[in-house]
Amino acid sequence: MPTADVLAVEELVARARVLADAGPRQLLGIAGAPGAGKSTLAERVVAELGGVARLVPMDGFHLAQAELRRLGRDARKGAVDTFDVVGYVSLLRRLHRLEPTSVWAPEFRRDLEEPVAGAIEVPPEVRLVVTEGNYLLLPDYPWDEVRSLLHEAWFLDLDAEVRHRRLTARHEAYGRSPEQARAWALGSDEANAALVAGTAGRADLVVRLADPPPA
Repeated sequence: MPTADVLAVEELVARARVLADAGPRQLLGIAGAPGAGKSTLAERVVAELGGVARLVPMDGFHLAQAELRRLGRDARKGAVDTFDVVGYVSLLRRLHRLEPTSVWAPEFRRDLEEPVAGAIEVPPEVRLVVTEGNYLLLPDYPWDEVRSLLHEAWFLDLDAEVRHRRLTARHEAYGRSPEQARAWALGSDEANAALVAGTAGRADLVVRLADPPPA
């Protein structure tokens, strides 16, 4: 993995603000392994920029739980083949070309463990769309088009032990036993992390937060 720059969240917010001012609409992607803090960083950036920015996570394109069971993939939900990547790319294309009306994006609801269609409005006046997810920088078809649609891409790095603690706590919070949570964090999540680690070199910026939120 390339050497990471250590930056404060405020420095990344400033960088995102410059990007938002660069054109009619810019797309910023934040990639990284499960538990790296992508969602938290993306939410902070969008909150700081206010109405000119909107968050559209990749997680909205999770396949429905019933489909994962039908395909035999429910035991490794979150793996690269458990997303509707073609749908995600299609949405990014629409956001990239700045349509004259609002674009509606799906949202993944962790309380339901399901995606919900039409949950995020992106009106024409939004100048920066922030999207985050594990697989934004994958070089293989059909994921490879995601990178080509991003005006800038960041890869968020974090110490593996801290990531594991975060993931274990997250899985427990959503109903898994401590043993199940740890097994998932060190099993399926870690397999996904290994795949994602090899994509860091495709980012414009590889970063470790100087002030990461507590694990």
